[in-house]
Amino acid sequence: MITVFGSTNLDQIGTVTRLPKPGETVAGGTFSMAPGGKGANQALAARRAGAEVLHVSAVGDDAFADLATALLKDGGVDLSQLRKAEAATGIAMIFVDAGGENVIAILPGANGTVSAEDAVRGLARLSASDTLLVQQEVPQAATRRALEIARQAGARSILNTAPFLPDTEKLAPLADIVVANETEFSLLTGRPIQELDMAMQDWVNRTGRTIVVTLGPEGARARTPDGPISVAAHKIKPVDTVGAGDTFCGYLAAGLDAGYTLEAALRRAAVAGSLACLKPGAQPAIPTKADVDGVLGG
Repeated sequence: MITVFGSTNLDQIGTVTRLPKPGETVAGGTFSMAPGGKGANQALAARRAGAEVLHVSAVGDDAFADLATALLKDGGVDLSQLRKAEAATGIAMIFVDAGGENVIAILPGANGTVSAEDAVRGLARLSASDTLLVQQEVPQAATRRALEIARQAGARSILNTAPFLPDTEKLAPLADIVVANETEFSLLTGRPIQELDMAMQDWVNRTGRTIVVTLGPEGARARTPDGPISVAAHKIKPVDTVGAGDTFCGYLAAGLDAGYTLEAALRRAAVAGSLACLKPGAQPAIPTKADVDGVLGG
């Protein structure tokens, strides 16, 4: 069983010929809405990977709540611990120009109300055979409490360091496995990406934990107390990379929960992250287990 503790958003996406300057109005093209939020994205990815998934989060008591959770419901994610808050559902407002550049504003809404008490309530049945997956789009006090509960229960815990926050460095050692992209890892360690391997080993020596760094089209590397692991990405021509990181995290959690070795789980996660780049959007682009099996040969 995987418990994903984190955010749920509704993405509102507008296309424009170019991004406006401050105070400027620019005529747009299309508008769309899609479920989002790093927590919800990762929950759906783990579910499409074949895991049983509980999503602990909060949405508003408004019309956007059903839209934000539609794919989670359709996919069979357990939403019994999804709280309705006296706030608006979290929103990501996204403008994308003709060249693919974007600007994004996150309005946390109900996500900002997620508390340590939500962690205690939502994770009450977490056991040593479970996996906890967290990110950093809800208040850090709540994420910290979730990681502490996982440690007390003996459950495996995975922290995705996105978005990187000022106190991420202090929070990260509470997790058994930390997943960061290249930029986040440099912020976490204070070391340039050119020193990646040395910095990863230093992290393991200092914390005794496992670190995973995603490298986009170059796949991913991991360092554990037992040594290094490297896996390749699946070679594709990307359409939209927005959901790749969340898909990777969800598939990694699902692979470990299913009993795969870390190397095998990373390989599946890297392929899934690549496949998520073949369609626009985050949740709509997340591949199924059958998609990944088709690339890996079962």
